[in-house]
Amino acid sequence: MISSDSGSKYFEVRVLRQDKPGGASYWERHRVAHEPDMNVISVLQRIAANPTTIDGREVTPVAWNCNCLEEVCGSCTMVINGKVRQACSALVDNLLDDKAGEIELEPMSKFPVLRDLCVDRARMFRGLEKAKAWVPVDGYYDMGPGPAQSRAAQETAYPLSQCMSCGCCLEACPQYTQIDIPRQEGESDEDYNTRRNAEYDKNFMGAQAISQAVLFNSHPTGGMLSDERIEAMKAPGGIAVCGNAQNCVAVCPKEIPLTTSIAKAGRAATAHTFKKWFDK
Repeated sequence: MISSDSGSKYFEVRVLRQDKPGGASYWERHRVAHEPDMNVISVLQRIAANPTTIDGREVTPVAWNCNCLEEVCGSCTMVINGKVRQACSALVDNLLDDKAGEIELEPMSKFPVLRDLCVDRARMFRGLEKAKAWVPVDGYYDMGPGPAQSRAAQETAYPLSQCMSCGCCLEACPQYTQIDIPRQEGESDEDYNTRRNAEYDKNFMGAQAISQAVLFNSHPTGGMLSDERIEAMKAPGGIAVCGNAQNCVAVCPKEIPLTTSIAKAGRAATAHTFKKWFDK
């Protein structure tokens, strides 16, 4: 609740903190002076400037990620008042109305916590790697204009291209469960990454990777790898794992038609399977 003190207004912020990977989490409460047009990043900056809890204990500043501050990079994604979203676009006045005058901040639960609100999103990027979510090129010299695309194809592709790999869809997905792969003693970086990626590949790649596979399969040049992307989506952890909960499209900050992409990927996988049968 916003309280007044010497003419100033204050509100309380509950932060779920964790000091190190694998460590125990704990709640911490802070009191922040209310200012006009504050967002959650502003709140965390005020806490960092005066890292003192509501009961007067001096603590280390809360760790969080941010970059663009305009809902483009996706790095400041966290769970705010129980909903996954970007901290840069979460306005304090709206949040105080949502949850009885206080703000509650938690790290995303589907990724290993590095510290406080910072999580390791390597698994999400592994999904993009598995789906080969890029357009292959022979070099970076000027090769002239690329293949022409129709206006209709461009309008279909543009919404998918806005994905910023923020992780909101994965946090909301019931099929995307938390996986934490601890490093073994004496294990090299190469061995650890190989073992971790193998474990990630067994589990659901998520809506964002499927949607990006659909995007690049629709590209005139990227489509050259369409069979490989479809095979990746048919493999364990691919399209068959999706339970059609549709949580992903409900929380996407860019309103990307993720369920439409998943449906397209399912049809493409079915057609690809029949094609392989008849090509034998």
